Amino acid sequence: MATQSPFPFLDGLFRQLSNGLKPPPWLVEEVQRRLVLMLNHVLMQEPEAQARLVRQTGRVVEARWRSFTMRLVATPAGLLDLATPSAAPDLTLTLVEESPWQLAQAAARGDKPPVRIAGDVQFAAEINWLVDHVRWDMEEDLSRLIGDAPAHAVGQGMRRITEALRKFASAAPVAGAGSSGAAGTPPPAAPAPPGPPGA
Repeated sequence: MATQSPFPFLDGLFRQLSNGLKPPPWLVEEVQRRLVLMLNHVLMQEPEAQARLVRQTGRVVEARWRSFTMRLVATPAGLLDLATPSAAPDLTLTLVEESPWQLAQAAARGDKPPVRIAGDVQFAAEINWLVDHVRWDMEEDLSRLIGDAPAHAVGQGMRRITEALRKFASAAPVAGAGSSGAAGTPPPAAPAPPGPPGA
């Protein structure tokens, strides 16, 4: 007997919680400010990324997922800041996949999530370049706090965990895909072609 995936139930639970529990505005702003600080920390390690953002000074990008939105503005320093609520976005990026579990599974596989893009094409190209080329060097940041050897060990551990998650996610069935057998059972083999007559 095939068992149903728990993801639809968990997605429904997450949807009810996110609709019923609205965090206070001050908490939302504080979380967004912390996220901006982290993004700017990563951007400051990439001079090319900053140079690209300088060319987009004053432009606003709005990111959306479910009921969550965040507006960022490119600054003259080539960094990001929270945009004022009244600022009209030049570019809107909407995360199409609503399930946090599917997003986590795609991230573990190393896939980009599906995004609907509306607005300025040139700005979208610059944001896409940032997504493709800017990476956080967690090991380097950790080495400043705990030393090179422990940071390298933590980095190796994280890489192993990420690789294990990728293998698990690529082996897991994709939601909505039909399967004829139980999980882990290979599909039935195609019938062999008929042999020559008289064999």
